[in-house]
Amino acid sequence: MNSQKPIIKVGVVCGEHSGDRLGAKIISSLKNTHKVELFGVGGPKIINEGLNPIFNFEKLHVMGLIEPLLNFRELKHLRRKIINLFLTEEIDYFFGIDSPDFNIGIHKALKNIGKTKNIQVVSPSVWGWREGRIKHIKKYIDLTMCLFDFEDNFYKKKKLPSIHIGHPFCDLYTSNKEKVFQKYSLDLQNQFVSILPGSRKSEIRDLLPTYIDFIKIHSKENENYKYLIPASDQEILELIASYIPPSLPIRLETESAKDFLSISKFSIVTSGTATLESAILGVFPIICYKTNPINYFIISRMLKVDNIGLPNLLLGGRKFPELIQRNCNPISINAASKEIQDMQSVSAQLRELLIGKTEEEYINAILKL
Repeated sequence: MNSQKPIIKVGVVCGEHSGDRLGAKIISSLKNTHKVELFGVGGPKIINEGLNPIFNFEKLHVMGLIEPLLNFRELKHLRRKIINLFLTEEIDYFFGIDSPDFNIGIHKALKNIGKTKNIQVVSPSVWGWREGRIKHIKKYIDLTMCLFDFEDNFYKKKKLPSIHIGHPFCDLYTSNKEKVFQKYSLDLQNQFVSILPGSRKSEIRDLLPTYIDFIKIHSKENENYKYLIPASDQEILELIASYIPPSLPIRLETESAKDFLSISKFSIVTSGTATLESAILGVFPIICYKTNPINYFIISRMLKVDNIGLPNLLLGGRKFPELIQRNCNPISINAASKEIQDMQSVSAQLRELLIGKTEEEYINAILKL
């Protein structure tokens, strides 16, 4: 009897570090039952699963409404390059990980051919804004893999195929504090604040100067504090370092978010996945968001929800401060830092909300397509 695993061809498009981790986990799970041939674009973790990317995934690091428009020609060229590759290789499955506006064009092109099964990993925020995108999801996407239960419920009400795969942070726990102090040669006598400016260059450009001005104010009032900034990779570290005055008590390291949060009293976090990471680890997040005025003008008029921070969305209320646009300034951040609260019960509640279907269940849902 031939026990060799059947071969499936999988196309993947991922433009974010958080999506890279998620995509790598799904691909690794598929390998338990199939030999997987990978094509497309991804980060280092998906590359470790066997992907030879056709271009660097950082080319997809654009956000908001204006930045994609300014890069429209290049993004259109990149998308056509991906589509041509997938059609040439006759892939069986396409996993569009996050980046829904970019991926929907690929879903559409592949659906029109007929063979490929289209899967969107991480739901677009149709429950929060631009609900009209539902018609495209219905037409071109065979399965949406949702990180959060409230998203899955939204799709079920719309009678669209979805599955709640849960969020990897449900298994996230703090690092050993003593080992963190030793690893980074930190002084036990100090207090620490984590500053998470984001992984995109545009986020760092828009928000890091505000965070540095906060540090200038807070450090004068609290001489015993040190400020920890994790960077997603060496290039981002060098960009962050270019903004930092040498006189400030700041420590900057790559791949250090969990370690830094584990010893921090509170955190200043750019709205996104990192806000949830901070809350899950029991570190009170002050959630910040700022973009260019045109972006904000458009987005603010499309929003259907009162909160933008993931922990607040999951908890159904404003548990953590959200400082947006003009309210995102050094004085407001400093004021919010004086109102931090105990996180133990909230952290446990959030972790429970992140538990989804088992690996076997969501892989079966993919293969049944």
